[in-house]
Amino acid sequence: MTSLGKFRRHALLMATLLSASLYMPNGLAAPEEHAHGAIKTVVDFDATTWKQLQAKGARPAAYVFTNSFCATCPEVFELLHQTVQGAGQPVELAAILMDVRGERALAHAHHYVGVTTIYAFDGFEPAIRQVVDPKWRNITPYVVLVGRNGKQQRVTGQPTAAQLKAWLL
Repeated sequence: MTSLGKFRRHALLMATLLSASLYMPNGLAAPEEHAHGAIKTVVDFDATTWKQLQAKGARPAAYVFTNSFCATCPEVFELLHQTVQGAGQPVELAAILMDVRGERALAHAHHYVGVTTIYAFDGFEPAIRQVVDPKWRNITPYVVLVGRNGKQQRVTGQPTAAQLKAWLL
């Protein structure tokens, strides 16, 4: 997307939010009152969690490894959520926060459109990353798309249209 396209999208979003705030008696709702209000817990993600998710996790699923300062991660969640909505099937869309522990991770839920589960690293972060992917260089977002058949696609940044299509086939 071009800079002008991003600017227009951002301007439209801001205008929509401003317009909505004029019709709400208390202004804009707090992030906890948005669609993610149902998520009240954070699941610990330690060195054993990834192996369990690979063996017995939901299919299809998207696991987005992120951190509290990732500027592009919300955009990736938005894209994944749009893709999931178009698929017409239940899909796990998980956020795995690497730098915020425990319940503090809930403060970031409003950034992750469509998230179904929030995990937070619990343990030595480099060791956990090593278990997820020894080649991963700690760049976020790091996305693992797991297809219905268990096939994995790994991407740093935003998945391509071809990757998204192959994921939900």
